[in-house]
Amino acid sequence: MNDLLVLLGMESWKPVLGAFLLPPVPLLLLTLVGARMILWRRGWGWLVVVLSLTGLWLSACSGVGDWLVRAALKPPMALGTDRLAELKRESASVKTAIVVLGAGREPLAPEYGISNLRPASMERLRYGVWLSRETGVPIAFSGGSGHAATSGASEADIAARIAAREFARPLKWTEPESRDTRENAAHTMALLRGPGIEQILLVTHGWHMPRAIRAFEQAAQRTGTPVRVIPAPMGLAPTEDRPVLRWLPSSEGLRSTRQALHELLGLLVGA
Repeated sequence: MNDLLVLLGMESWKPVLGAFLLPPVPLLLLTLVGARMILWRRGWGWLVVVLSLTGLWLSACSGVGDWLVRAALKPPMALGTDRLAELKRESASVKTAIVVLGAGREPLAPEYGISNLRPASMERLRYGVWLSRETGVPIAFSGGSGHAATSGASEADIAARIAAREFARPLKWTEPESRDTRENAAHTMALLRGPGIEQILLVTHGWHMPRAIRAFEQAAQRTGTPVRVIPAPMGLAPTEDRPVLRWLPSSEGLRSTRQALHELLGLLVGA
């Protein structure tokens, strides 16, 4: 499906298609269909309405989103202390890079008077910087402007500024052209081919890691680059809500469910 959109030159429509395929839009439309059906098939109409409203309720529960991540996406475990020490030793003989994937930007953050990274991007950058300090491995940041974004500084350029000014840890490489995960992988592999990088520590959220790993491994195969991809997931901390709150609708629950379904859809269509 992703290749078809690329072939048709419709990559910019991916955010719109995603909005129509992910909750709450499909369920809201199904509710309207059920309401219309009540006029001529009362029983079936009410059944559709109840099912769609149940789907809306569940899709906005953090418990559903967490379950989807654990059961369907199965993100890898975080790097432990022993593994970090091992990677630090390996980096002395194996050319290694930390690759941080962008997750959105703010073209203008009024409080700063300049462009900024969205919270998810900032979390990834912060972990990449921390990982670099722990292992001594240099950092690459991959991120452009996204399919639905307006013009302005790329995520990579913003991340480079923040890393240098606020974390005092300049980035070694920046990749500012990619608009999605597949392009992250393709452009970053091309960028790191010159320095002869042999393995990368891939930094992204746990729920995004399965799709990111697949994209980078496929990019390495396409380019014939023998690069080992090591997952370095972050954002794995469990929520601390009371059990009852995990099954009550909330904006956070809808966000987590949409993220999980977005990743599953991406894996399914090859995005």
